[in-house]
Amino acid sequence: MQRRALIGMWIGLFSGGLLLSYTSGAESPNLENGRAIYERHCQSCHGERGRGDGPRAPFLSPRPGNFVSAATSVKSDEELLAVIANGKPRTAMKGWADILSEQDQRDVLAYIRSFIRFQRPSLTPPPPGYQR
Repeated sequence: MQRRALIGMWIGLFSGGLLLSYTSGAESPNLENGRAIYERHCQSCHGERGRGDGPRAPFLSPRPGNFVSAATSVKSDEELLAVIANGKPRTAMKGWADILSEQDQRDVLAYIRSFIRFQRPSLTPPPPGYQR
């Protein structure tokens, strides 16, 4: 019974993802375009690798977001796209909706996501006698 439920869940997630990608009309993200936009508009505050340590960062309060931090890296694409488009109140982060197209914003987000590198869990078995 559990197996059938899991299979149903995976089919639903897969078909829902296909439907969403088909109906969104969005092109696949272009990392090169995202990199070029990031370097032109974002790097001076957020830094070369998105750690919030760009040359302008020491002069900003609050400091720019660190894209590789746990708090930021777990945010959804929708949350981050909203910040890119609308800015963040009471910070130096302005909105880019009037300057960047929606596709450009998605390209920048894809480039920002490329900074995050999670370590894969080890597949080695636990040592003998290990108990949870």
